[in-house]
Amino acid sequence: MIGLIQRVSAARVEVGARVVGAIGPGLLVLACAEPADGEEQVERFLAKLLKLRIFSDEAGKMNRSVQDLDGRGQPGGLLIVSQFTLAADTTGGNRPSFTGAAPAEQGRALYELLLQRARALHNGEVAAGEFGAHMQVHLVNDGPVTIPLRIA
Repeated sequence: MIGLIQRVSAARVEVGARVVGAIGPGLLVLACAEPADGEEQVERFLAKLLKLRIFSDEAGKMNRSVQDLDGRGQPGGLLIVSQFTLAADTTGGNRPSFTGAAPAEQGRALYELLLQRARALHNGEVAAGEFGAHMQVHLVNDGPVTIPLRIA
């Protein structure tokens, strides 16, 4: 599973003129399933995501996770968006190949599992994009902090 994690002050996803998911402070998670991925990769991805210490403490050091955003147990939000283009292979020319992404049916199932498990394990808000839709993602990247995450 491939992810691109962005620490945000706020983020939202629109499909057409409709907002389908939005959060305040937290993490925007762009996620891509690969063909060899299954439940184990989803669980490991989520465990790492929830414990990733990329929020600042009082000393300004990245010491807090999204589960303890403010240092008093107040969690931040998660906005999880499917993005198969994270699996792009650009080595063979100018048009990327996306054969490294899981087939649509498998990708959808793993994305939905990721959302289900995130909602069960995270005490903060969990919002989502719309799988397979053309989305407009709006974000205020805080820092900026952008972290690639790959779980094999």
